[in-house]
Amino acid sequence: MMKYIETVKRLSTDKDGVVSLEYVVVGAVVVAVVIAVFQGTGANSLTGALSTGFGAIVTAMGAL
Repeated sequence: MMKYIETVKRLSTDKDGVVSLEYVVVGAVVVAVVIAVFQGTGANSLTGALSTGFGAIVTAMGAL
């Protein structure tokens, strides 16, 4: 555990480390947003909209 604390301290004082730490934070936020977007249920969520759209495409192609 002390190893991680020392690493974070070293990253916070190093200019390159600060940039790396910022990328980690931005990456975590992006992952959280993507998970939140795909976590809905029903037609009002992104998953529901994609399912409805692909269903319409399959139906239209089946009519050919």
